[in-house]
Amino acid sequence: MNEHSVVQREARRAERIQRRRRQILDAAARLMQRTGYHAMSVQQLAEAADVSVGLIYQYFGGKLELLEAVIVDILRDFEQTLPERIQAEESPEEQLAGAVRAYCEIIDAKREAAVLAYRESATLPPAGLARIKELELRTVQPIRQIVVDGLARGSFRAIDPELVAHTVLMIAHGWALKHWNVGARMSLDAYVRQETSLLLHGLAT
Repeated sequence: MNEHSVVQREARRAERIQRRRRQILDAAARLMQRTGYHAMSVQQLAEAADVSVGLIYQYFGGKLELLEAVIVDILRDFEQTLPERIQAEESPEEQLAGAVRAYCEIIDAKREAAVLAYRESATLPPAGLARIKELELRTVQPIRQIVVDGLARGSFRAIDPELVAHTVLMIAHGWALKHWNVGARMSLDAYVRQETSLLLHGLAT
């Protein structure tokens, strides 16, 4: 077998593993949201994901590792998507607006997992919870930097960058946590536009 064939085979294998992991994670988020983490069995998950129990244990060590993976999956999306969305804009105001939209779109795509993260994260062992907290702090670092830059340019009034980062995070998670109410009254686009307007008016000099 030549080198090119080996590379192709490995690429197909990696893609298959990623697809299976995604299949299991999505099914786990839906099932845990419906039944609760403690009530969910691996057998139920296998049936919901249409995979074998053995395959789940091959990719994840057990229920706790699955729960952590579901939460980390959202945070990884934030970490990977946010810098690109920010770089596409020029002014601090536009960058902050892009960050709010990126966060909300990611949360909208994974609402069940976001609600699950709030409800069940305390179940994680100390090491897992510490990892989640550290990753969350890392994901909002670009927002802090936007505010720091905006303050230096005179674009924003004097305000704590940490508080602004926290607010953006709460806006995004609010779409998931209160979707039963807000989502019934407006679209995601309307929610993002109005929340962004409130945020930028509050920051205006």
